[in-house]
Formats: sequence, C-alpha cells, structure tokens
Amino acid sequence: MSYSGIFARIGSGTFCRSGCRRTALQHASFLRRGLLTESYVRGPSGPPLIESTVGDHFAKIVAECGDRTAVISRHQNDRATYSSLDARSNALARGLVSVGVRKGERVGVMLGNSMEYAVATYALFKLGAILVPLNPSFNTTQVIAALGHLEASHLLISTESKLPRKKPRSNVPLLKDLVQDLHKSNLESALIPSLKNIIMVDNSEGRVDISSYKSLTPYASIMSQLTADGRPLPPQNLSPHEIVNIQFTSGTTSMPKAACLSHHSILNNGTQIGDRMRLTPNDIVCCPPPLFHCFGCILGYMATATHGSAIVFPSESFNARATLEAVQEERCTALHGVPTMFLEELSMIEMKEVSSEGFQYLRTGIASGSSIPSEIMKKLHKVLNLTELTICYGMTETSPVSAMTTTDDPLDKRIYSVGKLMPHVEAKIVDPLNKKDILPIEKRGELAVSGYLLMKEYWGAPEKTAEAMIADEYGKVWMHTGDEASMSPDGYISITGRIKDLIIRGGENIHPVEIENCLLAHDEVADVSVVGVPDVRYGEAVAAFVIARDHASKTVTAEDIQQWVREKLSNHLVPKYVFFLGPAEPFPKTASGKIQKFKLREKAVALLAKSDA
Repeated sequence: MSYSGIFARIGSGTFCRSGCRRTALQHASFLRRGLLTESYVRGPSGPPLIESTVGDHFAKIVAECGDRTAVISRHQNDRATYSSLDARSNALARGLVSVGVRKGERVGVMLGNSMEYAVATYALFKLGAILVPLNPSFNTTQVIAALGHLEASHLLISTESKLPRKKPRSNVPLLKDLVQDLHKSNLESALIPSLKNIIMVDNSEGRVDISSYKSLTPYASIMSQLTADGRPLPPQNLSPHEIVNIQFTSGTTSMPKAACLSHHSILNNGTQIGDRMRLTPNDIVCCPPPLFHCFGCILGYMATATHGSAIVFPSESFNARATLEAVQEERCTALHGVPTMFLEELSMIEMKEVSSEGFQYLRTGIASGSSIPSEIMKKLHKVLNLTELTICYGMTETSPVSAMTTTDDPLDKRIYSVGKLMPHVEAKIVDPLNKKDILPIEKRGELAVSGYLLMKEYWGAPEKTAEAMIADEYGKVWMHTGDEASMSPDGYISITGRIKDLIIRGGENIHPVEIENCLLAHDEVADVSVVGVPDVRYGEAVAAFVIARDHASKTVTAEDIQQWVREKLSNHLVPKYVFFLGPAEPFPKTASGKIQKFKLREKAVALLAKSDA
C-alpha cells in the first residue's frame, strides 16, 4: 500500500492532511504496522491497467478460449462459444452498419437478459457506437426522455417486455406513441427527431405480430443476411478512452442522470472484478441481475468475458426458481444477486419449493446493491455453499466498482465492510459540510473516489457533473458519492448509508442500516426498510416498513418489532412507527434492487397524515 501524499514532513515530525502533528517515531510505527492514521487510502498499483478497447481485448480472449462456452441463455435454449459469440457480434455489427449505425451514435437497447443482448453488446463496442441500456419496464415518457436527452439514432427493442412477477407487456403501444405511423416505410418520430431506426427482437412466441409495420426492422432480417459472414469489421480507429457506454443512474433519488463510461474504465473494472473473484475459464457464473444495469453488464458479463468464463442467463428478468434451477442444472460455480434476490431464493429452498440439493459446485459470486446482514450471509454459506461470496461497492459513475472484498476475507469483513479498494483507485472520507477536510480513521463522513474508473461526465449536464466531480487543491478530480462511510486502520471501507438517508433525531445521527440489520435477525421478519419521518418534538422519528414472513403475517405486531429493537439496541433506535406491507405491496425498488427510500418516506408521511385526519 502506498502512503505518498498522506504525510508532509516538517522538521522532526509529520503532519497528516487534517493538520494533526505526529512524531517521526509514531509515523514510522504506523507504517510498519500497515495502518492508516486518516481516512485516505490507495488501492494496489498493480497489475497495470489494460490500454485497449473492449473489442480488441475480446479478440484476445476469443483466440485463447474460442471453443469454450461464453453465454448460456436458458430461457431461449441457446448457447454460444466464444468463437460463436465473436462471429455473431461481427455479423450484427455489419447489420447495424447496413441500417445506418455509425461510430459515436447513441443506440438504445431495451431488452431483457438474452442472447441478443449479449451479441449486441459486443457488436456495438466493436463498431464504436455507444450502448445505452434502457430498463424494459420504462414507459413511453421515460423512453422519450432518455432517447431524446441523448439524441439517440437507433433503438433495439423486444416485442414484449417480460418483467418480474408480471404478464408479458407488448411494446407495440409504446412504439405507436414514438412513431407517427408504423405502417410507413420511413420512420418518423416528432417526439425523438434524431431516431432513424427501430430494430425489433421478437421474443413474443407468436403473441405480437409486427409484420405490417414497415417502419420497423426485424432483428432476424439483419442477422440472417450476414450470419455466415463472421469476419471482423474493418478497423474503426477506436480509442480506449472514447465513450462506449452511457448508463442511466438507477434512481434511489427521483432524477436519474446519464453517466458516460469509456472502453478503458469498464474493461479494466470488469477485469479487476473477475480477478478478485478468482475467475478462470472453468467458472460458470449465474447472472440474474439485469444487463441494462452495471451489475449485470460489468460485474456479470464483462467480468466473465475478460476471464474466459461462461455466463448463464436464467430468464429475461429475475425469477428465483429459474435462477436456482439454472445453478443446479448448469453446475454453476458463481451466483450474483442483491440481498432481495438472495432472500427470495433462500425462502424457496426453506419452503421446499426447490430442492436443497445440487449447489455443491457453487463457491463464489457477488452480493451488491446494499449491505448483507450477517444472518443472510450465514445462510448463503450454509444453504448455497457460497463460502467465497464477495461483496462489491460502487456506483454507476465509477464504472462501477471501487471497493470489493476478496474470496478469502474473514466473514466479519464481508458482513461489516465492502472490502478494500480496487487497483489504481484512491478513496477518502470527507466532512460532508466541508469536502476539503479528510476525517480521522473510523469517523463517518462522505466517501469520495478517484482514479481511472471515473465517468467522463453526465451527458448534457455540466452543472450536475461539476456538483459530483470536484477537484482538490492538487487538481485531482474526485467523485463525491453521497454515501456515508468509514474507513478502518487496515483500509477496509464500511458503507453506513446514504448521507440523505441519515435520520437526525433530536440532534443524534441514526443510521437506518443498524436498525435494519437488527430486525432482519428476527425470525418473523422477511424484509425491512427504515426511514426518517418528520416529528414535532425531535425533528425526525424512526419509521420501519416491515414485510413479515408468510406464516407470521397475522401474528407479529408493531409492539413485537419495537420490543425486539429495544432489547437489542439502545432506546432511541426503537421505531416510533411500524408499517406492515403485504406480499402484494413490495418495497419500491430501483432496477438494481435498491429500495427507493424517498418513496417510502413519502408513503409514511401520507399514512401518518391520514391517521391524524
């Protein structure tokens, strides 16, 4: 670990950045023990960063692992080796050129996890067009806002959106809103004037007929003409530092932004993630998180492809049963998910809806999105054999992972921290009110990150970019995450919540995650989220939204919940209000599975107002 920049020698002593004086003897002692004295740390300086485009690096993997399985799309009964994936993506790249896609143009991709998405990813990266993932649940307003903001030229979309626990939704009504007349040969969109072409992937199994819509281009038609020609494209003169992926932030707040990521940032991040998982060409990674989110796209697809591993898509959108069956039948060695996904999978096994056998090949995977409570982590070890499960922390704007545990970190480090920094990354914990002040070790503050992984900008939003990316007194640019965190003396980072999610009760800072972890250990609680609500006396009060286990939904009471917290934690952490949600009323979540607490706060305020009326 490097300590350059942390201390400045003055006379016989040293000063840390926050101004505290330490003797040279004390300083040497800290360095010998490898301990930090303030919340500033650098990740490893090796291995060196890859100076390549995604496409060029992929070509090397194909040369080494061509006959190995790359993608398994179980719901389509389709498999592709690395050589096949290479040939299919070359064919699609040529097909996209034939319908007018050019380098630098923004191409919306609104598909579920599928072979078409896997192929399109590399086709666009090779072409130098910019992949813009769109959530298949987007409505007309959201699609118009996203594509219009980026002045997108093309849209690749499925005939149906298949969303978790919902019937398939035809996308024809959405397309009729976007295009004046789908029957015309030329596509015209007054709402998105930049839109030149819409390419349709038929996933409807005959339920949706688009044959009469002449302005739409069938995906099969541009592939069928070119599938036999798997030759690579002519050189596109691409640079590793060009934007190749624009990800909309997943929206724990109400206003998503468009983060611009480069070949260099996502390729290196994916490679480092796979390294920390110790992936090899023998690994088979089950990836239920969506490809339209950084979790599926980078932590899943990019991390496996950079290591010659195989990736499995159990279904177009998350389905717990399909995920568990995919792990069993494909003999997967890794499983990805957010806590809510793991909870549903564990529940299915506990209720004997899925056999508890067949998970012996699992060893690793990634849990991301929010902290994993100790009770869940222990069950994942015992039930799913995920003894080497890793924890990732990141944000869309950092490509995305900046810190991650290792497969052999002690269990407590994987429960109470998000690990150490990735290579070539720096981090500091600063005072949220004075971002120049680096806080002491173990002190909670705002996490800021710097390094190769930073986005280039928010597309078309220089003011928002300047708010998030701030240069320090040395000219180094830092991404201020908005996450509250602390740093241990040995460099482990713990995320304690969102700065805006802190509950300030009578001047005391209350961290929702502490109460949530406490309640998740309750046998009758399936899931919980804690928020702050306005309170006349204390400014804010604690409110807990609880989803009870099926067998306990009519027996567990608000008093039970409050008493549990009272016995385990201090009195000021006891929820003043407890709201129960039923199975038909799940938590509002982002695409990546994070709970949107601002919506729960709004709901709590409305419920309290109604009860007072």
